[in-house]
Amino acid sequence: MNLLHLGPLLAMGQPPPAGTQPDPKNQMLTTVGMLVIMVAMFYLVLIRPQSKKAKQHAELLKSVKPGDRILTSGGIVAVVVSVKDKTLSVRSADSKFEVIKSAVTEITDRGGESTES
Repeated sequence: MNLLHLGPLLAMGQPPPAGTQPDPKNQMLTTVGMLVIMVAMFYLVLIRPQSKKAKQHAELLKSVKPGDRILTSGGIVAVVVSVKDKTLSVRSADSKFEVIKSAVTEITDRGGESTES
C-alpha cells in the first residue's frame, strides 16, 4: 500500500463534533503518564542492565587470585603472579608485566583450586 494515498482517505474521515473541547486535566494526566512510562522503560532497558554488568565485573575483580589465567581488554592472555590493590602482576609467555585490575575482562581458568571434593 502506497502511503501517498492515505492523505485523501484520512481527509474523508468525520470531523470531531463542534463545540467539544478536550479536557485539559485529562490531557495533562495522559502526558504525565506517558512520561512516567518512558522513564521506566529507559531505566529497564539502559540503566539496570549496565549496573548489573558493573556489579558482576566488580565481583570478578575481587575474586582474582594468583595462579588464575585471565584475559585482558587488550587481548593479552596471562597468568596472575601477584595481586595488589589496583594492579596485577601477570606473566604471559616469557614476559612479566603489571596491568590495572579494571583491564581484566574474564578469568578463563582458575588456578590453585583443589578439584577434589
